[in-house]
Amino acid sequence: MASLAKYRVKNDKAFDLRKLDPAAKPFSRGSKADDLAYLAGLSEKICTLQELLYANGKRSLLVVLQGTDTSGKDGAVRSVFSHVNPQGVSVAGFKAPTAEEQQHDFLWRIHPHVPGAGRIAIFNRSHYEDVLVTRVKGMIDDAEAQRRMAHIRHFEKLLVDRGTVILKCFLHISKDEQKARLQARLDDPAKNWKFNVADLEERKSWDAYQTAYAAALSATSTDDAPWYVVPANSKTHRNVMIAELCLAALKSMKLAPPKANPALAKLKIE
Repeated sequence: MASLAKYRVKNDKAFDLRKLDPAAKPFSRGSKADDLAYLAGLSEKICTLQELLYANGKRSLLVVLQGTDTSGKDGAVRSVFSHVNPQGVSVAGFKAPTAEEQQHDFLWRIHPHVPGAGRIAIFNRSHYEDVLVTRVKGMIDDAEAQRRMAHIRHFEKLLVDRGTVILKCFLHISKDEQKARLQARLDDPAKNWKFNVADLEERKSWDAYQTAYAAALSATSTDDAPWYVVPANSKTHRNVMIAELCLAALKSMKLAPPKANPALAKLKIE
């Protein structure tokens, strides 16, 4: 099986998303059935470690999911975290800022949603929207984008220093795959609710978004908070790889059961 390190983004201005194949399946076990069985096993292991994370109440995990429209952020959350206790996990998404949020710095709305000790938080879209959409639409210039990315690096370092492990996943799909997924939403009346006409306008800026993503990923992939590119044309493979990354992140904490309370050793339940 491939190494996760191969898909870790380097802090390199020469980073080019186009060199990574979104249709690749480096973590596949062979067939879709095999991958689904393997994913179920990974989810069980994540569940076990999440329980230890919660019991210890000292560390936390922040999972950032970014990607273009239809890249599968919602599907990844459902599949990868299907076995965990929902009491220890939160999901937050960040789209266009509200009028109140616009009155503050761009990270003001993010901080309340970072995971507390013992918890997992998942960002389905994140603080990176403010160096992606804003840049593509010309709402900020390159100098402001660089300032914001520096703030992001410092913000994430603050979280890491506080005991949070940060895992950032870019769900990488091709333009043709996005076309197929958007068309599927149109063709199936039961999925029409997922279709947003605005996605078609955003699609016109595909190349600009790919450039903005590459710049943001390379500028903010650090030792403390690395980015990983997840080939995501295959939904099942996408979920397997994200689960592998989450499991590795939890294992890095070297979690162990809390020490037993000696005062309870002689208690007997009548």
